Amino acid sequence: MTSDQVHVRTPLVWLVAAAFVCAGATAPSVRGQRREPAPEYTGLVGTYCVTCHNDRLKTAGLSLQSLALTNVPEQAQVWEKVARKLRSGEMPPATVRSRPDSQMAGALVNYLETTLDRAAVLRPNPGRAPVHRLNRAEYSNAIRDLLAVDVRPGEWLPVDDSGYGFDNIAAVLSTSPALLDRYMSAAHKISRLAVGDLTLKPVEEIYDAKRDPLKGSRNEQLNDDLPFDSRAGMTVGHYFPLDAEYVFKIRFLGVQTGGEETEIDPYQVRVAVKAGLHTVGVTSPRENLKPERDAPADGPGGGTGGRGGPAQIPSPVDLRLSGARLKRFDVRATTPEVNKLIIGGPYNATSRGDTPSRRTIFVCRPVRPAQEPACARTILTALAHRAFRRPVTSADIEPLYAFYRKSREAESGDFDSGIQAAIEAMLVSPEFLFRIERDPSTAETGTAHRVSDVELASRLSFFLWSTIPDAELLDVAERGKLKDPAVLERQVRRMLDDPRADALVSNFAGQWLHLRNVETVKPDPVSLPFDEALRQSFLTETSLFVSSIFREDRSLLDLLSADYTFVNQRLAEHYGIPRVYGSQFRRVTLTDVNRRGLLGQGSVLTVTSYPNRTSVVQRGKWILENLLGTPPPPPPPDVPELKAAPHGKVLSMREQMQVHRANATCAACHGRMDPIGFALENYDAVGRWREQDAGAPIDASGKLPDGTEFQGPAGLSRLLLTKYQDDFLRTATEKLLTYALGRGVEYYDYPTIRSINREAARDNYRVSSWILAIVKSTPFQMRRALDS
Repeated sequence: MTSDQVHVRTPLVWLVAAAFVCAGATAPSVRGQRREPAPEYTGLVGTYCVTCHNDRLKTAGLSLQSLALTNVPEQAQVWEKVARKLRSGEMPPATVRSRPDSQMAGALVNYLETTLDRAAVLRPNPGRAPVHRLNRAEYSNAIRDLLAVDVRPGEWLPVDDSGYGFDNIAAVLSTSPALLDRYMSAAHKISRLAVGDLTLKPVEEIYDAKRDPLKGSRNEQLNDDLPFDSRAGMTVGHYFPLDAEYVFKIRFLGVQTGGEETEIDPYQVRVAVKAGLHTVGVTSPRENLKPERDAPADGPGGGTGGRGGPAQIPSPVDLRLSGARLKRFDVRATTPEVNKLIIGGPYNATSRGDTPSRRTIFVCRPVRPAQEPACARTILTALAHRAFRRPVTSADIEPLYAFYRKSREAESGDFDSGIQAAIEAMLVSPEFLFRIERDPSTAETGTAHRVSDVELASRLSFFLWSTIPDAELLDVAERGKLKDPAVLERQVRRMLDDPRADALVSNFAGQWLHLRNVETVKPDPVSLPFDEALRQSFLTETSLFVSSIFREDRSLLDLLSADYTFVNQRLAEHYGIPRVYGSQFRRVTLTDVNRRGLLGQGSVLTVTSYPNRTSVVQRGKWILENLLGTPPPPPPPDVPELKAAPHGKVLSMREQMQVHRANATCAACHGRMDPIGFALENYDAVGRWREQDAGAPIDASGKLPDGTEFQGPAGLSRLLLTKYQDDFLRTATEKLLTYALGRGVEYYDYPTIRSINREAARDNYRVSSWILAIVKSTPFQMRRALDS
């Protein structure tokens, strides 16, 4: 390890230690204006709550016996919990005979929430998150926007831990020596790609094709990177580091190449390629007509080796680079299945190339050696300004310049290699890898203060884009204009219109709705009609659907009720939607009310099933946890498996769950989960509609513990949009606020959540109003100073 590496690594380790210190702040007490509660409220709590939640029983570890409704803000954590349980109807339990009048219980909830909201305005508590390390997605995007190198380097790092359902939670984004080594390695590789290192040695990159081992590929265009009249194949984005020659090798399933050397490998080609990111594709012409495949033995194209019998006519396969055909191969296979693509190089490099990254980095070019120091400082100042997300000083630039000078003065060094060394050091700086917010010197201990405009800019860009602020946002912040509400709103709307806002769908919605799990689920392809094409179709459908809700600024409620979706031919066949052809996705209107919204989409239905059957429990739990914010408690240990019926009788899922609920311990939670899951039983384990299960008609009716009845997916959606609409909106806001802040929601954030929903309600919960309300909220714009 060099002394320079130690110099960079040491502050990083100290920052990690500081992060744990910053995490320990506690909430200040809140004293709001008091309003005398109605005597009926005190009577309701004493009659229906204290009977179980008293000092002697302490049911669920809670006693209300010594708490008074006259000082609600002083016990905000307890009363917030009481208000939630009463509003959701969970307490008193449905099993008790005597329940309070619903109107009186609602009035008590309104009193509690109004009192707590008023106190929160008088004494805001925005909370405090520790130092925030960039997660893998943020790291990749930051590199892309800083250096114009889109190679997803976050995938070279270990998988991030998750908390509260998201992988951008500051408290769980830990740092270890192994991770620091990965950062060092990634910085070295990124800087060489960005600048272009003429000393790079040839390497081979192997890409495996996504294919279905049982069902093969479909006779249709794979994606828009390949020609319309092509079929199957694979595409990859590959970064070519230099202007040089590269070798492309294609491997086919069941086809022998005869060797690895150029002279005897019929499926490889060596060509010159310009540096930069290119799309490399392998595909075949679509089979519109069935050609004759037999040829005379030992004739042209024959490959029988003199054994007699028919020989296969070679099938054409195209290697394409950035849309253009590079070479056509003749493959001796009826339907060639691409297995691997191998790219090797660079060979015989001619130059560093003219890449977007070099144009971004080299904002000046020294003509004479005497101009190099000034130009180097100009380059490093511009890069550090974006990388550190704030104005930089000589104290920031001098350490980077020292790396530049050391590499420049080396025996084989030049100006470009010096800049490369400085960039490598910049990418392991704590100022780049961590989002660091500092309390102002005037902040009083434990009090709330506004974050600076520059800190607000970072909060905003990582929330909406999962990346660093762009030049416009940073400029507005540095001029102190971002705190202006009108300017802030203009910036938010501009950012939502930017393509980078797609990160909000992929990172927020992808984790909230568990869409990322679609990539890893493994339904049984023998018993279920599932293949890789369907997996990708599930992902694309829901991504396009959620993106349309955000892009078109629709109501948040449309997530559950929209009468449209996006399908290609493969997905339309799965759903039974007629007259949809080809692999391109298009928007279609849904005539079947059961398919409307998220609950009718194969992605959600598949990730909430087992590999070979549906799961009433998982589907019910998914809705309770992700849509209603009332997750059931963890199951007790040694929960028995669903038992088979005697005498070999095949039971439906409802019959099996009825046997399971006969256990009183299980019935308490399954009484809430199962009715919700039963409503979705017409969908099989991969979201295909069915009318029967185990030979019997499916009963998709549900009845909740409070007596509410509903029928099928459409009835469940109506229930969520009526009786449980407030719960859905509150849960969605909690999830988005958690993601925006990078910390879990605490009891002192509940007044903010109610305020956000009131603001969004004025515009029918349009996505822009919802996001703007979060951006303008107290915890997003403020921070609590350390208690000591």
